[in-house]
Amino acid sequence: MLPTPNPDALPALMELIRARTPARIFTGRAGPSYRTATLLELRCDHAAAVDAVHAEIDLERDFGSQFLDRWQIVTVQTQAETKSQYLLRPDLGRRLNDAGRAELTRQCARGVDLQVVIGDGLSAAAVVAQVPNLLPLLEEGARIRKWSFGRPPFVRHCRVGILNNIGELLDPSVIVLLIGERPGLATAESLSAYLAYRPRPGHTDAQRNLISNIHARGVSPEAAVLRILSLAEKMRKSETSGVLLKEDLPGLSAPRSELAAPQERSSNAGGSR
Repeated sequence: MLPTPNPDALPALMELIRARTPARIFTGRAGPSYRTATLLELRCDHAAAVDAVHAEIDLERDFGSQFLDRWQIVTVQTQAETKSQYLLRPDLGRRLNDAGRAELTRQCARGVDLQVVIGDGLSAAAVVAQVPNLLPLLEEGARIRKWSFGRPPFVRHCRVGILNNIGELLDPSVIVLLIGERPGLATAESLSAYLAYRPRPGHTDAQRNLISNIHARGVSPEAAVLRILSLAEKMRKSETSGVLLKEDLPGLSAPRSELAAPQERSSNAGGSR
């Protein structure tokens, strides 16, 4: 058995490997235990994950008045009245309460082309970190494609199944749910984007598409938006989503101009870019 390398004297190659992943590799040990620095990092990351799950989002505090004024966020809640109830009863997080249904119907337009929904999910930290970057890019991409873009609601105590409930109420062509992922020990700021074509009650994960791991060391906001818009285009064209629709990954390092619709990109191919 090879001896465990001393982390203070790791070869340059091992240091490069460690720098490319948040996984705890080549950490060394003290007898059968982790070294103190590694143990403290683990406890810190675990605490961040627990905080992300239990934290409640305060829109004014976490996003600021300028963000809220620009997007006119509509706040609604599911049938889960508290965070504890939400964690114990996932089914309650899949339907809006009566007040939420009425507010959504009153404030949001029906039948838009692209409806973005923000849900706290299992990580408030992910929503706070990623949504301010994603929302403007999604609105820009919709505008370039001449799609109508719905007023985005924030759903408190939200589960993925809320897509069906909102689809029934607002009947958008495509819904994109930006929701906090269950945090791990690598990051508590990972967001998921669930997409569905005209979701309805009874639809399952088989009718949805997912782009996950949207965070600083995963899928970048720019790359995520390219994939979301590409999928939304395919959904609108094929009038379906989920397992019947396969994602064609675009060039994830594409510049911001690639948010333009395919026909617009081709018409500008000879321009000054």
